[in-house]
Amino acid sequence: MAKKITVIGSINMDLVTQTDLVPNRGETVLGNQFFTIPGGKGANQAVAAAKMGAEVSMIGLVGDDAFGHEYIDYLRNQQIDVSNVKPVTHRKTGVATIVLSQGDNSIIVVPGANNMVTPELVESLEKEITACDLLLLQLEIPIESVEIAAKIAKKHGKQVILNPAPFQHLPEALIENADFITPNEYEAELLLASITDPAPLRKKLIITKGSEGVTFYEGEHERHQDSLKVETVDTTGAGDTFNGAFAVAILEGKPIREACEIAAAAGAISVTKLGAQSGMPTRAEVEEFLSDRKGDWA
Repeated sequence: MAKKITVIGSINMDLVTQTDLVPNRGETVLGNQFFTIPGGKGANQAVAAAKMGAEVSMIGLVGDDAFGHEYIDYLRNQQIDVSNVKPVTHRKTGVATIVLSQGDNSIIVVPGANNMVTPELVESLEKEITACDLLLLQLEIPIESVEIAAKIAKKHGKQVILNPAPFQHLPEALIENADFITPNEYEAELLLASITDPAPLRKKLIITKGSEGVTFYEGEHERHQDSLKVETVDTTGAGDTFNGAFAVAILEGKPIREACEIAAAAGAISVTKLGAQSGMPTRAEVEEFLSDRKGDWA
C-alpha cells in the first residue's frame, strides 16, 4: 500500500497584483497584471507534495461560495483526496491579497473559513488522521487545532512536520510532538527566543533561508546547504514548495541531507514561475534539475 501524507491547514484564494511600484500610504499607482490563483499554506503544501508523487489527503474548510467550490474542484484535479474539505455557510473562503513588485511580495491574509477548523473538528477526524503515514501542519488555522492534530498523530505513531508560519508562540507539547519544525530564518529566530530551553528544539529545526539555502541538524551537528541560483520571478509559495517536497522525501526514508537537497531544488524551481502552486515542480522536473545542476552544489 502506498504511503500517504495528510495535510491539515488553510485554503485561500490568492488575489495577486503585479506592479512596478508599491503605493505609499494614501497613494494610488497603476499595476501591470491581476491574477486569481489558488493558495493558502495548507493547500499549497498539499499540492507541492502531490506534484512530487505522494498520495495526499487534505483536511480543511472553505466557504459555500464560488471560490470555495472552485477550489475543491481544483484540488480534486490535482489528484488530492478532498473527502474532508467541506464548504461552510457562515464564513467566506479565505483570501490572501498579494502585491508582487521587483521579485518580492507583501501579503494580507483574511482567514475566513480557515478559522472554523476547530479542535472539535480535528478530534472528529481522528480516524482520517491515523490513516496517514505523515501529517503536515502549518499555523494558518487555530493553533489549538494544530496542537490536537499533532497529538493525535503521535499517539498513533505517525510522523509530524510542522511549518510554524505565520509565526506564533509554540506550546511545549506541540514542539514535543513534531518530528521536524521548518521555520524560515526570521521565524527560527523568534521561535528560539520564545522558549526557555532551545536545545531539544534545535535538533528538529530545518531552517529555510531563501537564496541563502537551508540549515539543518545531523545528530548533534549543524549543517548548511547552499541554494542553487536561479532567476527569480515570484517567491510566493517557495517555502510551501520546500515543505511539501521535504515531507515526501522524509516519507520515502531519505536522509535529512538528501531530503533538504530535494526540497531546496523544488523551492528553487518554484520561484522561476508566477504563482504559488502553478510554479510547483513535478518529481521529474526536480530530478532533472538536480541532475543538470549537480556540480553547482557547494
